[in-house]
Amino acid sequence: MKRPTMADIARRAGVSKVAVSYALNDRPGVSEATRASIRSIAEELGWRPNSAARALTGGRAQAVGLVVRRPARTLGVEPFFMEFISGVESVLAERSYALMLQMVTDEVQEIEVCRRWWGERRVDGVFLMDLRSEDARVGAVRDIDLPAVAIGPPEVAGGLPAVWSDDGASVHEIVRYLATLGHRRIARVAGPAELAHTAVRDAALAEACREAGVPEALLTHTDYTGEEGARAARALLIAPRRPTAIVFDNDIMAVAAMAVAQELGLSIPADLSVVAWDESPLTQVVRPMLSAVTRDIPAYGARSAAALLALIDGEAVEDIREGYAHFVPRGSTSPPPH
Repeated sequence: MKRPTMADIARRAGVSKVAVSYALNDRPGVSEATRASIRSIAEELGWRPNSAARALTGGRAQAVGLVVRRPARTLGVEPFFMEFISGVESVLAERSYALMLQMVTDEVQEIEVCRRWWGERRVDGVFLMDLRSEDARVGAVRDIDLPAVAIGPPEVAGGLPAVWSDDGASVHEIVRYLATLGHRRIARVAGPAELAHTAVRDAALAEACREAGVPEALLTHTDYTGEEGARAARALLIAPRRPTAIVFDNDIMAVAAMAVAQELGLSIPADLSVVAWDESPLTQVVRPMLSAVTRDIPAYGARSAAALLALIDGEAVEDIREGYAHFVPRGSTSPPPH
């Protein structure tokens, strides 16, 4: 079926296209009776505004953007992104906003996509995720006055409104728990070293281990995939002095490491304690159930979306500090072997 146009509405109502435009855009120039008749006909025909046309005439695109610089398969295997997006969508839907999502491979592409979207008036604002310590995207969006909310530590957000969780507090809680159980060789299999939140966790691990009297704190950086997580776990577990506990920066790597432990004849948690970052359905279906840090990720996404829409509306938006992810012990952690 042909998409109904303003011309179709005008013919049905017996008025000009200008009158239809005035009525549908809440502008003066038509009587209330005519306005009501035009809106009734538009509803009957199933007419919807053309967002591209509205943007070209100075209106809003009614869309926001998210560019993710990670392998596309990440969205399929890492629950964080889909839970975050579900929270974003819950807020966008209330305002009839759409989310434009694109996967890229490098920072240059990220910046180019944001500039193109803004230049073509496809979006009214963007989320910046996976902040880097030196993040060129921050300056790029500021240069073109593109409304943006940074998802990450405010110290690297360059003055953009930041929505963030205190990852350092989560690391301290994990280490205190493991140290209380008696662990003295703790390893962490982390994400990419250049990510700002990875740097926060790295620093917190060293500090927390010093405070808890843990003499050995091992650190390995990966790309978040199960393959790299398994490889890192295997290297740690075949070392002459293997750790008695390993903390993983996502659930996929933690589950992959459980398979490696089984391959090496190690029992979890008797021989090795395992902790995953961000609880998910995956952490609860494996056996033993994984100890994990947990937070309300959909709420995190919802608050990020609300902040971006407020920024687009011209409101002053301050940094939003989310509660930190709390540690939930389950069957994958216990005192170390004697």
